[in-house]
Amino acid sequence: MEAVDEALQGLELEPHETAEILGFANREVSHLQTPEESYFILGSYRDPYIRRLRIVENELDKRLGTYPFLMGDLPQIEIDRLPVFRIRFTLLATYADHIVAVHEQDAGGEVTELGKISATPYFERSTVLPRDYAWMTDRHIETVADLLAAAVNVYFNDDLDEEDTETELDSLVTRARRNGVEVSHEEIVDRIEDREDAEHEAVSYSWVHLNEFRLFELHGRCLPWTDPEDLRDVTERVP
Repeated sequence: MEAVDEALQGLELEPHETAEILGFANREVSHLQTPEESYFILGSYRDPYIRRLRIVENELDKRLGTYPFLMGDLPQIEIDRLPVFRIRFTLLATYADHIVAVHEQDAGGEVTELGKISATPYFERSTVLPRDYAWMTDRHIETVADLLAAAVNVYFNDDLDEEDTETELDSLVTRARRNGVEVSHEEIVDRIEDREDAEHEAVSYSWVHLNEFRLFELHGRCLPWTDPEDLRDVTERVP
């Protein structure tokens, strides 16, 4: 219960609250204390975002000896007085082997989750998967996913005219090819234009989000993606 005590800042619990929390811990934390590699998947449960979480869950589940899970699939802690999300998150994040956060908006509960996993003790076990993320300076383009994330931000940049957009995309493709990424300008444009109608623009993140993603990127644990196919590919690179 030490983790719960820290999460609640030393708040004194009533006996029935302690029993309810221990019941949740005994049921769910026990799954995280087996030889299986556990993956706590974070992100929005609203549609269509939940579909992306299921993609990550399914891809991780294909690995031998893994237990990927979403907190939303687990039983609630029935205590009206306490911030039960904070308790459940702390227990699961403390004992999970890995934390994987999928981002494609700058609102909702994902903001709080990102702040939590960017700090000790969760940071070293966490990986972020932000849709369309690209830092403002030149980045290494070593995969198709890297290229697409950078290309989406160019393609939907209203400050560029058609000629400038084509020039920037050509430059990105050239850099990618130097790193062994075999893809054409036309293939990249087709992938971008095949995005769902509701997603025909790059995801815009706040400065706070970008800084947190950059921290993970510098530690090699930020894996951008642009469409479901990319998401499947980058999930293979999750530790």
